[in-house]
Amino acid sequence: MRLGALALASASLLALAPGGPPPRELPELMADTGGGGQLITAQAPRGSATSGTLTWWDRRDGHWVRAGSAPARFGANGLVEGGARRQGTNTTPTGLYELPYAFGTEAAPAGTSVPYRPVRQESWWCQDNASRSYNRWTEPRPADCRAAEAEHLIGYREQYAHAFVIGFNYTRPVRGRGAGIFLHVNGSGATAGCVSVPRETMRRLLAWADPAREPHIAIGTTSGATALTRY
Repeated sequence: MRLGALALASASLLALAPGGPPPRELPELMADTGGGGQLITAQAPRGSATSGTLTWWDRRDGHWVRAGSAPARFGANGLVEGGARRQGTNTTPTGLYELPYAFGTEAAPAGTSVPYRPVRQESWWCQDNASRSYNRWTEPRPADCRAAEAEHLIGYREQYAHAFVIGFNYTRPVRGRGAGIFLHVNGSGATAGCVSVPRETMRRLLAWADPAREPHIAIGTTSGATALTRY
């Protein structure tokens, strides 16, 4: 065997040899995963995409282990960097976010341990930039939050059968950036800026999420300025 061929064969055998380092999972390539032991990644192939993949992960023995995966939907106008997003653009904000609590028009699935709020007739999400309740659940809707600028949660029985609040623009809301970004059950198509998944996936996520492990969600693309590996 020629020297060059011998070197190539040796390299191939080394690549296939057992005991080599395993490939790094997506969370291990990210700059930040929130510091907890659970993570959800929602990844689109590009910024203009309206569909992609949602995966949830557990941190075990210093490594991230895939716990499940499902198809996901994004905003009708794709994804955009969270800090540059504008309200009413039907875009999903990219970034790393907390999941403050869950809610639903239906009862929480068995095994749910995260805080879960039942949706009632008087449950609203205020999106009125002039309201003191901007980007907050309100019950009932306050006088300074116009109905035309708020979401009547019970009116979305299927989409909000089960949902997580995504902590985008939540802790210190910036008026005009956007409100009411959730992870929820699929509707008929792309979302108005949320992330959506099949109903059974939402039920699995609620039973899986452990508040003691501080689950976060990271939303982004496979490459470019909004790549998940930037967050």
